[in-house]
Amino acid sequence: MISIFADNKKVVRAKETIKEVYLADKRPWVVGFSGGKDSSVVVQLTLQALSELEPEQRRKPVYVISSDTLVETPLIIQQIDTALNRIQTEADRVGLPVKVQKVRPALQDTFWVSLIGKGYPTPRQKFRWCTDRMKIKPANRFILDKVSEHGEVVMVLGVRVDESKSRAESIRSHQIEGSHLMKHSTLPNAYTFAPIKDWSTDDVWEFLLDNAEWEEDNRKLLQLYQDSDGECPLVIDADSKKVSCGNSRFGCWTCTVVNEDKALSGFINNGVEWLKPLLEFRNHLVEIREDRRKRQKQRKDGRRYLTTNLEGIDQTKAVRISDSELDEWLERNRIDLRTVEDLHLIVEVPVEGELFPVEKTLGLGPFTLKTRQELLNQLLATQERICNQYGVEVELISGEEIEEIRRIWQKEKSPSA
Repeated sequence: MISIFADNKKVVRAKETIKEVYLADKRPWVVGFSGGKDSSVVVQLTLQALSELEPEQRRKPVYVISSDTLVETPLIIQQIDTALNRIQTEADRVGLPVKVQKVRPALQDTFWVSLIGKGYPTPRQKFRWCTDRMKIKPANRFILDKVSEHGEVVMVLGVRVDESKSRAESIRSHQIEGSHLMKHSTLPNAYTFAPIKDWSTDDVWEFLLDNAEWEEDNRKLLQLYQDSDGECPLVIDADSKKVSCGNSRFGCWTCTVVNEDKALSGFINNGVEWLKPLLEFRNHLVEIREDRRKRQKQRKDGRRYLTTNLEGIDQTKAVRISDSELDEWLERNRIDLRTVEDLHLIVEVPVEGELFPVEKTLGLGPFTLKTRQELLNQLLATQERICNQYGVEVELISGEEIEEIRRIWQKEKSPSA
């Protein structure tokens, strides 16, 4: 195959910059690897650049870390595991000081312990509790460990200006003048380095598809992008323009922040039928999020709050009381806000200077214990169905998580225990 990248200035410049930054100081590198196209380019460029250095120059440790949320789409996890093994093998073969490492959320922060154990409502755009607990905290824990060991670290990321306006603005705002590095947004002793920040999406795919050394791996990655969203690059020949796969992103199969899981649907539409039960369960999580019957009518700490959102309240049969009567009414009717399902209640709150009160109702809290128990049973049934119906062994929730969930439930039932 003719290499259109043999004399590509962007590739040459990126590798030279990588070598320059690597040799500039003794700060270790932490390379973020998601398994996607951008981070794959950064890892492959880094290995190529470091292999061009003299052995005595390759002393500084490089850690390639991948965040495993434990609810990644199974096909993506397989791809990442294969890639990490290949990265380590290649680094060992060349003699590079590279170590691959997976980072995972702490047991108390996993998706299932948070959702099924503690009752957190499924994430949405304005309440994305998952990102911090499952991705940011595990990575930061690893970075801070290296900071405590070395004083400072450099994060090497596959971020690019043309990803979005917000990404471009973030890169510009954190750039250190006269340096290839940027300030880390939250960690004071960490810096970021983005060797392909000026690359386009087409640049990324052209490099991946023309990289003979990693050709098999990259074409498998290409196939994942094609299967996940149906946007296929049109590769005519080496001298032709290669059309990119767009800006597809892989993520958690449980993601309820997006309206539609296009990646999961794309895999299913392209023949991976055993993922259907996962999509059905994910859609169920979306459906029950705002179902008042499934949620406690108080916060996790027992505090109540009122909301003007009356969705789900049948106003034709709702009980109407004033806010001053609420406590007495709940006690008189022995209403347990942790377990009550059909509570059609309108609380009239007077407003100074207004003739009519504002109509409110009790705001929602965590999922009820009954709902959480149902979710665990449904999740285990989904896992069993995939095995029995499709012959695929997959662990959707670990035994350790189940044990922690039941411990939380027991404590909730008997707080003093």
